[in-house]
Amino acid sequence: MAAIGVHFGYTCACAAIFKDGRADVVANDAGDRVTPAVVAYRDTEQIVGIAAKQGRVRNAANTVVKVKQVLGRRFDDPETQAHRTETKCQKNSLSSGCCVQVVNREEKPYYEITAGEYPQYVAPEDVAKLIFHKMKETAQSALGSDVTDAVITVPFEFAYAQKHSLREAAEAAGFNVLRLIHEPAAALLAYNIGQDSSAGKSNVLVYKLGGTSLSVTALQVNGGMFRVLSTHTDHSIGGESFTQALAQHLASEFKRTFKHDVSGNARAMMKLMNGADMAKHSLSSLGSANCFVDSLHDGIDFECNVSRARFELLCSSLFNKSIHPIRTLLEKAGLSTGNINKVVLCGGSARIPRLQQMIREMFPDVELLSSAPPDEVIAVGAALEAGLLVGREDLAPEEESVTVDVAATDILVKEVDESGAEVFTVVLPSGTPLPARRHHNMTGAGKLSSLCLEIYQRFVMEQPEKLAKIILRDLQPREENHNIDAVVTMKRDGSVHVSCVEQSTGRSEVLTIAAAS
Repeated sequence: MAAIGVHFGYTCACAAIFKDGRADVVANDAGDRVTPAVVAYRDTEQIVGIAAKQGRVRNAANTVVKVKQVLGRRFDDPETQAHRTETKCQKNSLSSGCCVQVVNREEKPYYEITAGEYPQYVAPEDVAKLIFHKMKETAQSALGSDVTDAVITVPFEFAYAQKHSLREAAEAAGFNVLRLIHEPAAALLAYNIGQDSSAGKSNVLVYKLGGTSLSVTALQVNGGMFRVLSTHTDHSIGGESFTQALAQHLASEFKRTFKHDVSGNARAMMKLMNGADMAKHSLSSLGSANCFVDSLHDGIDFECNVSRARFELLCSSLFNKSIHPIRTLLEKAGLSTGNINKVVLCGGSARIPRLQQMIREMFPDVELLSSAPPDEVIAVGAALEAGLLVGREDLAPEEESVTVDVAATDILVKEVDESGAEVFTVVLPSGTPLPARRHHNMTGAGKLSSLCLEIYQRFVMEQPEKLAKIILRDLQPREENHNIDAVVTMKRDGSVHVSCVEQSTGRSEVLTIAAAS
């Protein structure tokens, strides 16, 4: 039986089909095996893919990109606010999606589309639905039949609400979602890692560098079980960072040749971003690439040849930033490079030869798996999983694999030490399998009649955000310090339960923090 695997990324989407015992990525109607996750709205139609991406120079106010960033999030979520800032009309913006407006409607983000006679407000789930529908059409066209069974991949750090929104969008597009699986697991499945039960334990590093984010995951593989040892996600680096560096170089070359500075012209910079993006892709397989932009400024056509060596020099600091998290992650997991048995590359930017060379130098004696195109490997793994599940109505989800919910953010407690300085302690790191319970011991001077414990959450690269505080009141003065046992529990839905007990008297307080909806 046939089935479909879909990888829905921040900047691109990819579909693979499982048929006759094998999984293959399929090309869309433009002949591309990877489709830009871009949706453009016009008066009477919506356009998905490469045509929408290329047309955003002229239709930026009605073109949505990176919708995955806000799926399942509230309007006041830090990720939503970052997305909103990025998509505002900024004169000097290099963002691939400047101009489309994100507005607040009932505490949820909506895109304001002005393509028609009247403004319309589109939910992120409806944008995602159009992209999923494009993936379904692409897969069904290759299969020649109306197959809807699919496995969808999700980032490891996605919380329950985000997974739920992604599933709903896929189902609204007509998919019968057999299962959601994590992207690192799909990458391992694509290379048949862990399917040999006699192979024993091994450690695998999954390195994913996509369009807007970097994620590194260390997993222990034992037969068919994957255990996540540590994971790290950084949304400040991705393929667009390299594209922007190249676009800035092209703008400098244009200024040097024609004495015009286009770096403050959003429309011209969008054109350069498109040209730089195509050149960047070419440089993964060629020694040089020609970048041509029609009518860049005042009717002037611009043409520039960029060598791979020049590109690598321009992006050298970005490459170092892309590699550094590997060592940090290994230290966090208590591993060395010698403890890793395989490294799997995925994400479109992992195609870059210089990056692959740097990873090989870091792991000289380790097998680097990159034979499958990195931007397709996750979709292939999803299709293989779909092939295992399709048609087996008696299969309970737990029989083939166990999907474990994890904490999407760090959960911290704040105390004040003897010197009066604030001290933050991480009790539940992001990536912790849920449900989870952690104990935290705190002390306070015996003369105090009350003690306060504040609970915070911290997103990647963000300052801690206060969630709540719990106060133990009416404590009896004593000569010795008060000893407080705090228990922090996070459930699968993301809600947090906190209890504090004063050890000598049993005085206690409890608090529940609802999950973000």
